[in-house]
Amino acid sequence: MAKLDLSAGYLIAPDPANPRLTRLVTGRDHLGQQTEISVVEERPLTIYLNRQEIVTAMTIGDYPEYLALGFLKNQGMLLAEDVITRVDYDEEVETVVVRTEVETSHEEKLQKKTRTSGCAVGTVFGDMMAGLEGVELPPVEVRSSWLYALAQAINRTPSLYLEAGAIHGTVLCHQDRPLVYMEDVGRHNAVDKIAGWMLSEGVGAADKILYTTGRLTSEMVIKTAMMGIPVLASRSGFTAWGVEIARQVGLTLIGRMRGQRFVCLAGEERLLRDVDPGTMPQEETKHRRKSAE
Repeated sequence: MAKLDLSAGYLIAPDPANPRLTRLVTGRDHLGQQTEISVVEERPLTIYLNRQEIVTAMTIGDYPEYLALGFLKNQGMLLAEDVITRVDYDEEVETVVVRTEVETSHEEKLQKKTRTSGCAVGTVFGDMMAGLEGVELPPVEVRSSWLYALAQAINRTPSLYLEAGAIHGTVLCHQDRPLVYMEDVGRHNAVDKIAGWMLSEGVGAADKILYTTGRLTSEMVIKTAMMGIPVLASRSGFTAWGVEIARQVGLTLIGRMRGQRFVCLAGEERLLRDVDPGTMPQEETKHRRKSAE
């Protein structure tokens, strides 16, 4: 596994100034006055596994190679034994082709599926749950002081989330340090980008925390567990099935992280409360207003 430099800042951070990711749109406000706001872009990205078209995802368009790798990895279409020979991105036709040394077992049985940017749907292949069989997440410790530090750092990071809203962020963290911060119109895309980066860079998951601005749904829990990350945290809330699956696979699930508060609904045994919540600062109003619940 790759060794990370844990003394610096983000390895990858959002770039809200990138002109490809947003556009200015003119409209009228509640008083009928003309206003101009920044809105996020959506672009189709078609992902191929060797010669087989797998899916068309709606995405903001950054890090397409990581998105393709992570999607295939998290859907169980790329296994540990699969040797990736090339990842080709064609910007003109908005296509990524992931090539393996030997064709996988998935190409001939898959049909084309469309993955939307909708928060509640996305594409879920039927065997995702089967991919959880045998998953064992490491019994690592997570400290409440790390959670507070991460929330404060991430909430203050310049991002499309704070600039334009209507987008989800997911951050790969180590202890109290955020490492890789990805954003997209669908929270699943943001997670897949991180999974693709980890696969590409050979980064281990056993000592990592995944932080998301979105809801803790069943698919988010499944993806996190399949990535081998033992802790999933969010400023948003839970779904019942997400909690149930987290308890089944031994994932520590922490949500509603706002200022001094959070709730742990699974994997409590990993959590060490090492700081008095009353000593932590309250959340700033601008972060509450930009919530992506």
